[in-house]
Parts: sequence; C-alpha cells; structure tokens
Amino acid sequence: MKSDVFESIDSSLQKYIQEEIIPRYDDFDAGHQRDHVLTVIKQSMELAQYYDVDINMVYVVAAYHDVGLVAGRERHHIVSGEIVQAEVQLRQWFDEEQIHVMAQAVEDHRASSSKEPRTIYGKIVAEADRVIDPTLIVRRTIQYGQAHYPQFGKEEHYARFVEHIMEKYAKGGYLKLWIPESPNAHRLCEFQQRIKDLKELRLLFEKEWQLLATIP
Repeated sequence: MKSDVFESIDSSLQKYIQEEIIPRYDDFDAGHQRDHVLTVIKQSMELAQYYDVDINMVYVVAAYHDVGLVAGRERHHIVSGEIVQAEVQLRQWFDEEQIHVMAQAVEDHRASSSKEPRTIYGKIVAEADRVIDPTLIVRRTIQYGQAHYPQFGKEEHYARFVEHIMEKYAKGGYLKLWIPESPNAHRLCEFQQRIKDLKELRLLFEKEWQLLATIP
C-alpha cells in the first residue's frame, strides 16, 4: 500500500472518525469490534488505489459500515446507511450527493445481499469486509453462535456452525466477491476446498472451540 494513502485523507475528518466513530465498535459483538473496522478500513484503502475514487469517501464508508449494529444484526446495513445520511458532522466535509452515495455504499456492503453494490464505493467496502481467513471465519462464527444462542450445547453450536459455513462460503454460497484486484478469490477457493472435507471442518471447529473455552 502506498505510504501516503492515509496522509491524503483530510486530517480533521480522520480525527473525527478516530475519536467519535471507531470507539462505537467497542460495544459490538466479538466479531465486529475495533480490530474489525480497522481491518476493513485498511483493506478499503488498499483496494481504492486501483480506482478513481474520493479517498475521503472510501474512508468514511469503511468506518461507518457496521455502526448500525447498535440496532441489531438483521437490519444493521440499512441502519448504518441511515446513520450516515443523518450525520450532521459529515456536512463539514461532504455535500449531499456525496453523503447519499456513501449511505448507499454502506447499505450495500452486506455479504448476504444478492444484489451487486450500486457504486464502486459499495463494491470496495463490501470486498474489504469479506476477510477470507479460515481461522477468523471459524472463530467469529462460533462466537456469534455463543452470543446469540447461549442455550445451545456444543453439538447444537456445531450444527449451526456447519449450516452457516456451507450457506455462505461453499461453492454456490451467498458470499459474492466484487473486486478482481482483491486476493479474496484465491483465498475463498482454498477455503472451499478445505470445507468440502467434513472431517477437516470438524477439526477447525474443535480447535477454535477449545481455544475460546480458555478465554475468560
């Protein structure tokens, strides 16, 4: 990544995002905390270099993409877009058309959406949000299940885990990739090969399940 990418972002905008928006992620579930949004921002900046885009807008879309989790997971992408649209402070740096585009991009990032993002901004953040890291995918899937289905036993969690992994990541799954310059396509192919073997999938689950059990 070019060393001056973050330097090209408006400094006052960076200060606002870092002090007022990033901290909101500290209150979300384990898979969507500060480390997650910082990763999405970093990867969005990297992908943005391939396109003629406003880097400030890319930065904002990445930073706000999951803030709607404050209202729950199901509509979080819509709520995130509504938050962008309503954010008075953003008018210091952007006009109404830019804010509308950013709100659309935030709405379009969700992995389960069957529709192609309406703009390049939506495609960039959607791609950056798709972190194809087997360990991270397995861990976050387990953590989500533990947080939302505390009444489940281990085998019930495993059944939910397998269902989610197959629906989202297996060939024909709902996860869609939008940016050809992203390394995600190769990583996804490798992961698909691994999860075809249910014994391998069970081993991945067991390793992370045991690890999470040791965390206070």
